[in-house]
Amino acid sequence: MLSLDFLKGQKVAVYGLGRSGLSVALALKSSGAIPLCWDDSIYSRKVAESFDLIIKDMTLKKNWIDCVLLLLSPGIPYIYPIATKVVQQAWRHNVPVDNDVGLFFKSYLLESNDQQIKEANTIAVTGSNGKSTTSSLIHHVLNQKRGPAQIGGNIGTPLFDLKPASLMSTTVIELSSYQIEVANLLNPKIAVFLNFSEDHLDRHAGVGGYFAAKRRLFSGVKDQVSIVGVDEKEGRAIVNDLLSNTTGTVITISNKTRLDNADWSVFSDGTYLFECKLGTIINEFNISNIPGLMGAHNLQNVCAAYAVCRVLQVGVNDIINTLKSYQSLPHRIEIISTLNGVTFVNDSKATNAVSTLHALKTFSNIHWIAGGQEKGDGIHSLIDHLHTVKKAYLIGESAVNFSNQLGDFSHTIFESMEAAVSAAFKDAKAGDVILLSPAAASFDKYSNFEERGIHFSQLVKHLE
Repeated sequence: MLSLDFLKGQKVAVYGLGRSGLSVALALKSSGAIPLCWDDSIYSRKVAESFDLIIKDMTLKKNWIDCVLLLLSPGIPYIYPIATKVVQQAWRHNVPVDNDVGLFFKSYLLESNDQQIKEANTIAVTGSNGKSTTSSLIHHVLNQKRGPAQIGGNIGTPLFDLKPASLMSTTVIELSSYQIEVANLLNPKIAVFLNFSEDHLDRHAGVGGYFAAKRRLFSGVKDQVSIVGVDEKEGRAIVNDLLSNTTGTVITISNKTRLDNADWSVFSDGTYLFECKLGTIINEFNISNIPGLMGAHNLQNVCAAYAVCRVLQVGVNDIINTLKSYQSLPHRIEIISTLNGVTFVNDSKATNAVSTLHALKTFSNIHWIAGGQEKGDGIHSLIDHLHTVKKAYLIGESAVNFSNQLGDFSHTIFESMEAAVSAAFKDAKAGDVILLSPAAASFDKYSNFEERGIHFSQLVKHLE
């Protein structure tokens, strides 16, 4: 657990008592601070009480006396689509609003300065898709080839459950737009921006707000290394700003374009990865046969992970060999079984159309299970990419809208995941693929995408 001694004896409001909120509240208490905890959920408040944390209704004016800080959990809206009553109370009382990410970076900075730690590298990864895979790839290589590394943030382990800087060589952090949006301090040694597609638009009041949140990770910290995917205009805009306004290193990455006119770039042609400096290719190797990284979209994840490891002076052969032992994360184009020649693939993490497109490009003869809580433009962008799909099996809250978007394309609406899986298996022939790739959030029927993927996998096991 990280130390927050600089807040000892001070009252800090914590709003939202999920994993990250509970973790930072306990760290505050352990450091001698006085966390005042609140959550709209009675269950979450009871869990916090079981840890002897102080529960205070922070929607009430009286509870803000002598409070010095509000820490907001990522699931709680900050400004859009609404500013919650707790946030408004903080504003009225001139209490700064931060989150565990901002506090983490402050804690790490103070510890590094106090102990003169030179090797406590922090790597922050963001982007619309591929954050978890890239973060875990980086962690996988560095943990084996550069000393003790840890991983946390949006990928699972709360930041304040991580170890102090003095005990680690590297800390890899996956950051969502929700986390970046609120954090007061963002100073990773290496910042990674993978890609950009429309997502979370309600939370950020539109695509511009969503990009602005992501962009905050590249705030011109002196000597920061910025690794930026330039396959979309947003990434190119970040690079343009950085080249004009930063003293740090900028590395561009792409899995679509040859980047041989930059100071430092890493790119892929679909088979090979190339590292290029000052217009000269200095390293190249085949990345088409890495077992745990199926799909063309993973080429970008490999480029980003490779670039990070090269910045940290890991040898090329060490990177290549370690990548080959990587095992893919669950719920991301995960082959879970083959029955009667039919392959079942769990891609529950695909919560938007861009993610689903990667899966549709990876396989053929697909029986596609899709649907959930609709995002943005639904599946309109996929209509011209269904040549690998035999039939769609639509479920969840978005089923009717998805049906309207598919038009005459072969599809059926089902009341449940169970019915969809059963029907797809009856229709499938040897050599076909049954793919769960929802292109929608899970919250209509599941608590998260993991629960949805586990349910799918359990249904497949029952077919055996």
